[in-house]
Amino acid sequence: MATQPPPANAVPDRAERSLRRVLVSPGCPRLLLLCVLLGVPIALACFFFVGLQHRFQHWVWTSLPEAAGYDAPPWWWPLPALVLAGLILAPVVTRMPGGGGHLPVNGLGGAPVGPRALPGAVLAALATLPLGVVLGPEAPLMAVGSGLALLAVRRAGAAGDPRAGAVLATAGSTAAISTILGGPVAAAVLLVEGAGLAGVQLVALLLPCLLASAAGALVFTGFGQWTGLEIGALGLRHLPPPAAPDAGDFLWGVPTAALIAVLVTLGGELGHRTVSWTRRHTAPRTVLCAAAVGVCLSAYALITGRSPAEAALSGQATLGRLAADPHAWSVGALVALVACKGLAWGIALGSMRGGPIFPAVLLGTATAVACSGLPGFGATPALALGISAAAAAVTGLPLASAVLAVLLVGEDAHDQMPLIVVASVVAFVVAQLVRPTRPAAGGSPRGEAER
Repeated sequence: MATQPPPANAVPDRAERSLRRVLVSPGCPRLLLLCVLLGVPIALACFFFVGLQHRFQHWVWTSLPEAAGYDAPPWWWPLPALVLAGLILAPVVTRMPGGGGHLPVNGLGGAPVGPRALPGAVLAALATLPLGVVLGPEAPLMAVGSGLALLAVRRAGAAGDPRAGAVLATAGSTAAISTILGGPVAAAVLLVEGAGLAGVQLVALLLPCLLASAAGALVFTGFGQWTGLEIGALGLRHLPPPAAPDAGDFLWGVPTAALIAVLVTLGGELGHRTVSWTRRHTAPRTVLCAAAVGVCLSAYALITGRSPAEAALSGQATLGRLAADPHAWSVGALVALVACKGLAWGIALGSMRGGPIFPAVLLGTATAVACSGLPGFGATPALALGISAAAAAVTGLPLASAVLAVLLVGEDAHDQMPLIVVASVVAFVVAQLVRPTRPAAGGSPRGEAER
């Protein structure tokens, strides 16, 4: 006699019972409460981290040139600044535990940075990013979040539970990166898509991360009569006039998204080649790579006659200015920005320490705005698809990239959403097709970050 197939709702019922067991287990409420308690101090630590970085950055690129008698940094300014960055970073990479954190060419993944490796990661970021290294603060912030969370686990005597430690480290990283991604939602979507989880496992990891990042967000959004702390999160406060996408935007937008994916992928490949080159004689070659980044930034200033600060750093400030007035940039200046900053970014990916996402977003946006002069291609749709396509190409996360673009575009996102999603998918597919397969990414030249 043939056996009867299980009811259609059998699997969902089993998953629901399993989820219920997880939620009512004795350790779950304690873990969620700990994540809420960790969210606020981690957010405060990130506030001081970003505040110090911005203060050092303003001193290097504004106060010091003015004190030397320049209205803006001269073309040669990045050369000594980047050489100094290399000289500072070289001993951190070769001598300190953890090698200064993850290599940015490997993305934001990898093992959490533990308390022992945290000082090196913080020193590498605070001492070199303000000097003009073409990387963002997102990876160091995630290191701060995971390191503080793991330190709290050890202080609480819960280090014997590796699963709880892994969840808390991930929650700490999510709370940290949410401070610069506009809130908990974008960080949570990035986590969900990046982890590739489903079912009970997804909920068990997502709930602590949402609570930690939401609690940390109160530090910046305010609570009651308290207005919160101001932080330099990624955001676009001024945008071109809104315009709904039309046939011309899709006609030019799809190949532009593919072009952005190719450019970002080429930058990543340069980063991998740089990693291979710096594995031997790491210290002197790290300094040489930093000097090469400075040469690229100076070349941009010489070619365009504009400030080298536009091509230096993470690109967050330049992205805001580009979004506010895209027509203030000639096509030649935008092409030079993409070429010089893209080359500097590729070198920094494999030799410096920082995050890969922010500079890639600027490169994608500059490429799209340079193409917006084509017939029927508007500046606002170009800006939106540039953010989405670049983020999808550099992270490999099309959904999180679309959400990030929607949050940055703001009120115009409703009209631009179809183009944003199409650009994200196109860039993701093209990046996967043109990117050569390679073994699993390794750590820094000294290996994975130590805990």
